[in-house]
Amino acid sequence: MDRAIAVLDEYGLESLTMRRLATDLGVQPSALYHHVPNKQTLLTAVAEEILARGRRPRRAGEWDRRAVEVCHELRDAMLAYRDGAEVVVTAYSFGLGTVGPAGELREALRDGGLPDDLVGVGTRALLHLVFGHTVEEQTALQAASAGAIDWTPGGPADFERGLELVLDGLRSRVGG
Repeated sequence: MDRAIAVLDEYGLESLTMRRLATDLGVQPSALYHHVPNKQTLLTAVAEEILARGRRPRRAGEWDRRAVEVCHELRDAMLAYRDGAEVVVTAYSFGLGTVGPAGELREALRDGGLPDDLVGVGTRALLHLVFGHTVEEQTALQAASAGAIDWTPGGPADFERGLELVLDGLRSRVGG
């Protein structure tokens, strides 16, 4: 995983191939397939490793503050590696890997007293905000560093405001 993430971070997702990784590890691609059966499995493992490396202890007690911590941790983990957002979003969208942040968000929303029918919708709304904002931010940062655009995306403050808007809506449904 260390080498796969290094290739991702240095060259980008398009260069993270089974052949490239095998070459970087000094083995034949067939040897790599004994450990990782296909690229989907590789990308899932990379996504899980990105999330694991970004883990932080939870400090908040209130459900909404815990949700904010999970969302910030997810955003920061994805931004830590080139194309990290695309890798994590792809793994999530295809239903690959562990539940990770989604499970933690569901738990926080349940603890906040949201009705069961809104826990799933609220979890997806928060994840979609984090995923969408982070993919846009990472893509724009990479384009700006290459000189392709001359503006910078909304950063942490914009992200925080979006989170609070979604949480305001969820808070209004607690007990309702």
